Amino acid sequence: MNGELREALRIVGTCVGGAVLYGVLHDLVTAHLSVEYFTVAHPWIGTDDPILLALAWGVLATWWVGVLLGVPLAAAARLGRAPRVTAVELRAAILRLLVVMGVAAVAAMLFAALATGETFYLPDPLFERVPRDRHGRLAVAAVGHAVSYFAGFVGGIALIVRTVRDRRRAACAAATGVP
Repeated sequence: MNGELREALRIVGTCVGGAVLYGVLHDLVTAHLSVEYFTVAHPWIGTDDPILLALAWGVLATWWVGVLLGVPLAAAARLGRAPRVTAVELRAAILRLLVVMGVAAVAAMLFAALATGETFYLPDPLFERVPRDRHGRLAVAAVGHAVSYFAGFVGGIALIVRTVRDRRRAACAAATGVP
């Protein structure tokens, strides 16, 4: 395997590893908040243990997101003549993206918890399948997941665009001799 492909795969692997780690940590929080989010609102995977649910869904629901970010990010970082960016150089930016996603998810869940209180009821078909006193918790977990995915999508696009922009700037600086 040549060096370019190896480095591109390192970038994809970094994104997948970061996404899975984030997914497990995020799901540890939401599975303890609402086990029903994973056992009723998702396909049954044979357990209702919050830790096992977080481990399983943290991997199942995020590895592919890491691939969807990693492949275009690797292309943005490695293709063309501009100075190439390595996985190590992208690691801090990927970590910042994951932190932003986590902060956005926590903020959204806190806001949702304040907004729903004890008066929130889920629509059918979940209404009868989840104990009424747990409806608000499931809604808060769902909001946290939705906001996290949205922040990751927008932030991922921004990271790809920034990588292309920074490489172009570096190429222009090298061509003109101006740092």
